[in-house]
Amino acid sequence: MSEEPLHEPDPSADPAAYLGLLARGAPAEAYDRPVLLARASGAGPAALAALERAKQLALRVRAELEGRRRREAELSALFETAHDLAGLRDLDAVLRAIVQRARSLLGTEVAYLSLNDPAAGDTYMRVTEGSVSARFQQLRLGMGEGLGGLVAQTARPYVTESYFDDERFRHTRAIDSGVRDEGLVAILGVPLTLGSQVIGVLYAADRRARVFEREQVALLGSLAAHAAVAIDTANLLAETRSALAELERANGIIRAHSGVIERASEVHDRLTELVLRGGGVHDVAAAVSEVLDGAVEFTEGPLPAESADGHATRRGDAWVAAVSAGGEALGALVLRGQPDLDPVDQRTLERAATVTSLLLLARRSAGEAEQRVRGELLDDLLDAPERDRRLLKERAARLRTDFDAAHVVLAARLDRPEAPATDRDGADRQRLWSAASHLAATRHGLASARDGGTVLLLPLGPGDTAAELARQTAKHLGGTLREPVTVGASSPVGAPATHPGDIAPAYAEARRCLDALRLLGRSGEGAAAQDLGFLGLLLADTRDIAGFVTCTIGDVVAYDRSRGTDLVRTLDAYFASGMSPVRTKDELHIHVNTVAQRLERIGRLLGPDWQSPPRALEIQLALRLHSMSAAVAR
Repeated sequence: MSEEPLHEPDPSADPAAYLGLLARGAPAEAYDRPVLLARASGAGPAALAALERAKQLALRVRAELEGRRRREAELSALFETAHDLAGLRDLDAVLRAIVQRARSLLGTEVAYLSLNDPAAGDTYMRVTEGSVSARFQQLRLGMGEGLGGLVAQTARPYVTESYFDDERFRHTRAIDSGVRDEGLVAILGVPLTLGSQVIGVLYAADRRARVFEREQVALLGSLAAHAAVAIDTANLLAETRSALAELERANGIIRAHSGVIERASEVHDRLTELVLRGGGVHDVAAAVSEVLDGAVEFTEGPLPAESADGHATRRGDAWVAAVSAGGEALGALVLRGQPDLDPVDQRTLERAATVTSLLLLARRSAGEAEQRVRGELLDDLLDAPERDRRLLKERAARLRTDFDAAHVVLAARLDRPEAPATDRDGADRQRLWSAASHLAATRHGLASARDGGTVLLLPLGPGDTAAELARQTAKHLGGTLREPVTVGASSPVGAPATHPGDIAPAYAEARRCLDALRLLGRSGEGAAAQDLGFLGLLLADTRDIAGFVTCTIGDVVAYDRSRGTDLVRTLDAYFASGMSPVRTKDELHIHVNTVAQRLERIGRLLGPDWQSPPRALEIQLALRLHSMSAAVAR
């Protein structure tokens, strides 16, 4: 009789079932199912023990496979990270990519990066990902403070499952407040190192307790190593770009300076050629205009003190270089159309101004002979007017002076306090004579040094007066010499060709006017006898009484004549009654309001200061002379 097995083998008790689970990648809890089914089907102890051994082996294989897959994924992620970082050139973009990849690889809620500040001696938050707290994003950690400060100080990674419960770290109020605001609990920090130098810290953190495994610490450390190299590369690239930009700027400056030096050499050669071939001032201006690519012109006359120091200066939208010689301002070269000049171009303009002054001095030397001839002709008019008038007229014509026109004689003198004669006095008189001679030549007149000053004979243009000509001459000479010059003028004289004997008396009158100006404290001004009121009557040879009356009260006389009013009589009565309106109305037998109205009209005609003592004296004298003239006429 054959033996029969106690029961049929149960397929669920086959250890090979675990191979299927491994092939499917089933979850860990699925590996308990074969054991449970075998136990339920009544499998024996041996079968159950074999299944348990197979289960443990399968779980170990599964864990090994999971670890390999994870390491493969991490290596792939590190490779992708290195590739991504290698393609970045901007430091901010590099830092953002590092933090984003750290958060993604470790699956944390927050990742951030701090950089060390060698100057401040701490580490500061530079980039965050997943952070919601402004206070946390602005944290600065001193070396050794908190987890990050300890990593930055020791160059070693640190990890904590619960930051606030971890006593290894030096807790500070600022750091703890920032971490609490962010709600962080578990934190992992690894150093960013270049060689032996720590440049920052890379972090991964969660808002719940969490254990960071050794593999995760190593993974973040590997990412930090890539990140440090990428940061260094980005910094080097930024420095290289900055150096290239500096080199480009330097090359630009060198090219610009080279061009400026070439222009300076060109203008030097052209100016030298101009001087050698006898060119003039305007030729110099044209040459400099072309070289400096602007509009240059020469202007005559004095300059403000700040523009006359020999250097090109900016005035408004123009550059001005003074043209001077021996302390005398001859004019200036003015450049327009170039708001910015480098130092070399400024020196080019200044060199052109120097050449211009040399040309003007050469022209002046040639003109001094003509000036002496002009002075000799004026001396002959003053000392020997009885000479042949035809010969005098011919000499004047050769000097382009019209002796058939009316002229004014002017006496000019430098206004300097009385002092013993010195060598400088002689030089000053020479400078005054030179400037006056130049002015006389431009005005087609004559000038001569005489009596410690200068005498000028200038034609009187249409609409000109002797007083206005004296003021213009004082202003011009004073500006040229940069010292006050006082000028006294005579009354106009007739044509010198017809009346040469009138020149000497006119010069005497001009000198009296000059002395009066200095006595009146009006040094540095120009005036004629007509400017000095009744004092002019005493100084002038012509005794122009009618002119004095017209100048003083002519507007009142004309008003009476045209309107039939009685302002002159009212004015005379007003002064006769001691300037009392009440006594004036009694004298004229009119109402006091009428007197007030007439005086108001007189004030508008004569000016607001007509009752001042000096004006009142002149007006009363003019009234007497007018009254006498009217009596003579009757």
